[in-house]
Amino acid sequence: MLTPLERKELIEKRLAAAFSPSLMTVIDESHQHVGHEGAKAGGNHFALTIVSAAFAGLPLLKRHQLIYEQLKDLIPHEIHAIKINAST
Repeated sequence: MLTPLERKELIEKRLAAAFSPSLMTVIDESHQHVGHEGAKAGGNHFALTIVSAAFAGLPLLKRHQLIYEQLKDLIPHEIHAIKINAST
Protein backbone atom coordinates (compact mmCIF):
# COMPACT_ATOMS: atom_id res chain seq x y z
CA MET A 1 0.00 0.00 0.00
CA LEU A 2 1.09 3.53 -0.74
CA THR A 3 1.31 6.33 1.78
CA PRO A 4 -1.39 9.02 1.52
CA LEU A 5 1.12 11.42 -0.05
CA GLU A 6 2.23 8.78 -2.59
CA ARG A 7 -1.42 8.14 -3.53
CA LYS A 8 -2.02 11.85 -4.11
CA GLU A 9 1.15 12.22 -6.18
CA LEU A 10 0.32 9.15 -8.27
CA ILE A 11 -3.16 10.51 -9.04
CA GLU A 12 -1.67 13.87 -10.05
CA LYS A 13 1.01 12.26 -12.22
CA ARG A 14 -1.39 9.99 -14.10
CA LEU A 15 -4.00 12.64 -14.73
CA ALA A 16 -1.41 15.24 -15.76
CA ALA A 17 0.04 12.81 -18.30
CA ALA A 18 -3.36 11.82 -19.67
CA PHE A 19 -5.11 15.20 -19.82
CA SER A 20 -2.48 17.98 -19.71
CA PRO A 21 -4.72 20.02 -17.42
CA SER A 22 -4.52 23.79 -17.20
CA LEU A 23 -5.64 23.42 -13.57
CA MET A 24 -5.69 20.44 -11.25
CA THR A 25 -6.11 20.09 -7.52
CA VAL A 26 -6.21 16.81 -5.65
CA ILE A 27 -7.25 17.07 -2.02
CA ASP A 28 -7.07 14.16 0.41
CA GLU A 29 -10.33 14.32 2.39
CA SER A 30 -9.75 11.06 4.26
CA HIS A 31 -9.74 12.82 7.63
CA GLN A 32 -13.44 13.58 7.05
CA HIS A 33 -14.22 9.86 6.75
CA VAL A 34 -12.46 8.40 9.79
CA GLY A 35 -14.41 5.36 10.95
CA HIS A 36 -16.19 5.02 7.60
CA GLU A 37 -16.42 1.35 6.65
CA GLY A 38 -14.59 1.77 3.34
CA ALA A 39 -11.80 3.79 4.91
CA LYS A 40 -10.94 0.94 7.28
CA ALA A 41 -9.33 -0.99 4.40
CA GLY A 42 -6.82 1.83 3.93
CA GLY A 43 -8.14 3.52 0.79
CA ASN A 44 -8.31 7.28 0.87
CA HIS A 45 -11.09 9.72 -0.06
CA PHE A 46 -10.10 12.41 -2.56
CA ALA A 47 -11.65 15.50 -4.13
CA LEU A 48 -10.44 16.27 -7.65
CA THR A 49 -10.84 19.45 -9.64
CA ILE A 50 -9.45 19.23 -13.13
CA VAL A 51 -9.71 21.60 -16.10
CA SER A 52 -8.55 20.30 -19.46
CA ALA A 53 -9.14 20.96 -23.14
CA ALA A 54 -9.28 17.16 -23.48
CA PHE A 55 -12.81 17.31 -22.03
CA ALA A 56 -14.12 19.75 -24.65
CA GLY A 57 -17.43 18.61 -26.09
CA LEU A 58 -17.67 15.61 -23.77
CA PRO A 59 -20.62 15.08 -21.44
CA LEU A 60 -19.92 14.92 -17.72
CA LEU A 61 -20.35 11.14 -17.59
CA LYS A 62 -17.70 10.62 -20.29
CA ARG A 63 -15.27 12.96 -18.49
CA HIS A 64 -15.68 10.91 -15.32
CA GLN A 65 -15.24 7.65 -17.23
CA LEU A 66 -11.97 8.88 -18.73
CA ILE A 67 -10.68 9.83 -15.29
CA TYR A 68 -11.71 6.50 -13.76
CA GLU A 69 -9.97 4.70 -16.62
CA GLN A 70 -6.68 6.32 -15.59
CA LEU A 71 -7.15 5.34 -11.93
CA LYS A 72 -8.96 1.99 -12.18
CA ASP A 73 -6.14 -0.13 -10.77
CA LEU A 74 -6.04 2.06 -7.63
CA ILE A 75 -9.74 1.58 -6.87
CA PRO A 76 -10.81 0.36 -4.25
CA HIS A 77 -7.56 -0.45 -2.43
CA GLU A 78 -5.64 2.82 -2.76
CA ILE A 79 -8.60 5.07 -3.55
CA HIS A 80 -11.84 4.35 -1.74
CA ALA A 81 -13.73 7.32 -3.18
CA ILE A 82 -13.05 10.27 -5.44
CA LYS A 83 -15.30 13.30 -5.89
CA ILE A 84 -14.73 14.73 -9.38
CA ASN A 85 -15.23 18.20 -10.81
CA ALA A 86 -14.04 18.01 -14.44
CA SER A 87 -14.44 20.89 -16.88
CA THR A 88 -12.89 22.58 -19.90
